[in-house]
Amino acid sequence: MKRWYDDACGTAFAMELIGERWALLVVRELMFGPRRFGDLRASLNGISANVLTQRLAGLEQAGIVIRRKLPPPASVWVYELTPWGYESEEAIKALGRWATRSPAHDPTLPLSATSLMLSFRTMYAGGIEAVIGFRLEGEGFVACATRDEIAIRRDQPEAVDVTFSGSPMAIASIVYGGRPIGAAQDSGDLRLEGNRRLAEDFVKLFPLPQKTDMM
Repeated sequence: MKRWYDDACGTAFAMELIGERWALLVVRELMFGPRRFGDLRASLNGISANVLTQRLAGLEQAGIVIRRKLPPPASVWVYELTPWGYESEEAIKALGRWATRSPAHDPTLPLSATSLMLSFRTMYAGGIEAVIGFRLEGEGFVACATRDEIAIRRDQPEAVDVTFSGSPMAIASIVYGGRPIGAAQDSGDLRLEGNRRLAEDFVKLFPLPQKTDMM
């Protein structure tokens, strides 16, 4: 294990585990289950194959990620978080919630489907009971919302109350940018199936935290 800080603080050790560039985002992309190498690379805009290989190897060595072969008929190698790796979700959500309070945070930058879904688990304010489906450029997710929390899994949406289909950026522009659903539909950026009223209510349940005073 590489030692950067010579410091017994748990925060310092956390940086040694996942502090290298891209490492924490690799963990984020695995938060909804195993992924193939190519899928991981496609979801991390700008990462090279060599760097991704290095980060996965480091995370494996640290006990955060494992590599395994799926059973037939898939029979492909995937990377997956260990049980301890999955425990990092609360830390990632807390860090994201804290960082979005910065006036420099730009919610219009590109984001992956996993990043969008994790942001929903981070920012959900509660208030409805529904099952929401998402088709995000080939990736499917199902969100089960209750009055107090939202559980999201990677799955094809079936028997849901409403389904959002489009790019992660298009959905984010509605939820976090205030873009009207109708405008996104008219432009072809969004396809909506199911309960329109529920969709209108759902996108209002993820308020970003108030920006901090930098003075």
